[in-house]
Amino acid sequence: MGLLAMFGRFFLEFVEEIGGIAILCWRLLQALPRLFRNFRNTLFQMEKIGLGSIPLVVVTSLFVGAVTAIQAAYQFHGYIPLQYVGAVVGKAVTLELGPVLTALVVGGRVSAAIAAELGTMKVTEQIDAMEMIAIDPVEYLVLPRMVAATIMLPVLTIFADLLAIIGGMVVSRISMGVGFAMFGNGLQLLFRYQDVVGGLMKTLVFGFIIALMGCYNGFATRGGAEGVGISTMRAVVSSCLLILVSNYLLATFIFRILFAPE
Repeated sequence: MGLLAMFGRFFLEFVEEIGGIAILCWRLLQALPRLFRNFRNTLFQMEKIGLGSIPLVVVTSLFVGAVTAIQAAYQFHGYIPLQYVGAVVGKAVTLELGPVLTALVVGGRVSAAIAAELGTMKVTEQIDAMEMIAIDPVEYLVLPRMVAATIMLPVLTIFADLLAIIGGMVVSRISMGVGFAMFGNGLQLLFRYQDVVGGLMKTLVFGFIIALMGCYNGFATRGGAEGVGISTMRAVVSSCLLILVSNYLLATFIFRILFAPE
């Protein structure tokens, strides 16, 4: 009986979460035509999300490219010419490592910051005060963050892809003797522009998920400082899990249906 009650409570909480997210998305859709009323706030959020995440993206991307090159050379040793290292690095980075790892790293930072900021406003009744003076908190607080994250994550991913390829190129030259020209030739062997476009299409959804989880959990905060901490943790965990799940679904649609090889 205790197990059944636990399952029932979990199911009800899950349905409540889905309903709350759906309501927030609907209110966001209604506020979308009024985006340019707070365009300055949107630009501020773009700067905050984009420029603030660059140090994390730089470090992550360089080492991702370096590790990918080393692993490719290790797997190829004695079987495949090292000129294909560039092809493997390019494919792995543009298809998966660049978009997904950038989303996870940026998502952990951005969703936590959004949830903490909005959660603090919620428990100190600032959001309630905005509603009392007829200011829509979704239009003023949520919409700029959603638009900024959705736009800036593809930009950060392009930057991350370039840095990862450069990192792989440098490591290949230093530790494996693969020249820049050989690496570049390998990079062109299996290059398809659909790989880059498909990866960037995924990041549009990832950026939306990151901001959505941060805003929803921030608005759902209850109970002082402890509640803010719980909301921040839930925002990070939920955004990371949804990024991984949506990555599978998007990859299936984009690379097996939309850009399926002929």
